[in-house]
Amino acid sequence: MPSAKKRSKTVPEEDKDEKKSPKAEAWPRAPGLSARPVWQGHLRLSLVSCPVALYRATSRANVISFHLINPETNNRVRMIPTDPETGPVERSDLVRGYEIEKNRYVIVSDEELESVKLETTHTLDIERFVDATSIDRLFFDDPYILMPTDEMAVEAYSVIREAMSELDRVALGRLTMHTRERLMALEPRSKGLIAYTLRMRDEVVNLERALESIPDKKPNREMVGIAQKIIEQQEGAFVPDEFRDRYEEALRELIRMKEHGRTPAVIAPPADTTNVIDLMAALKQSLGKRAPAPSVKRAAAASRSPKKRSR
Repeated sequence: MPSAKKRSKTVPEEDKDEKKSPKAEAWPRAPGLSARPVWQGHLRLSLVSCPVALYRATSRANVISFHLINPETNNRVRMIPTDPETGPVERSDLVRGYEIEKNRYVIVSDEELESVKLETTHTLDIERFVDATSIDRLFFDDPYILMPTDEMAVEAYSVIREAMSELDRVALGRLTMHTRERLMALEPRSKGLIAYTLRMRDEVVNLERALESIPDKKPNREMVGIAQKIIEQQEGAFVPDEFRDRYEEALRELIRMKEHGRTPAVIAPPADTTNVIDLMAALKQSLGKRAPAPSVKRAAAASRSPKKRSR
């Protein structure tokens, strides 16, 4: 039997070449993105591919969430898995089951789930290019940022992005994320690609059938004209910093007051303005009011220099 020393001397030529080839180094963490991507694999267009990672384009870091507390001990309550017949069970002992009828389940193991994984688990394969306007907004779901993972991936990534941008096309492809195959729409944006998960056909209600119950009534043209003037008064640019979650801000103020032992003031609810008896009178009265929204010029200026959100 030959020794390990002798075996190490005989290295095939292809292995030698492989060792000499430069190894792509992973990029450092991108500012503003999470430390870990939600999905990592390859973006593929026909025979061209490059390694990419998918990051959430939204954040829930500032969303207030509450825990259930035992008021007697001020301790947080822990939810313990419980069998209605035998009592508490260990979470590690639980398995997955799909209910096929009332109280009847099909048990599926991790190995069985692994066996049905698709190629899209690690590959975002572009299947089609479409005009963005051909995708109904009802189908758009969550936004993500698709990033190249290393310097060697940038060339192929940039070629795909630039070609899409010049032709003004959106790419459709599929990948498996969170145990589900998701349809993705890729849109070129600046130097990168924005990705949206798209809802499947069976996830979106039939809009035409849903709207059938609304009577096909022709509105009064004079009222429509007044409503159009109100709309023109309130026209402006979309400036995200000017639209805040006022309920979230009120919650934060309530928590700050409680933290410092202050009793929050009870505010009377606003007057009910939903019971409109005379629609024409309400429209004319609304026409005389100036909207609190900024003008187009002010909004455009604000969009160029957005204010930082106070924390």
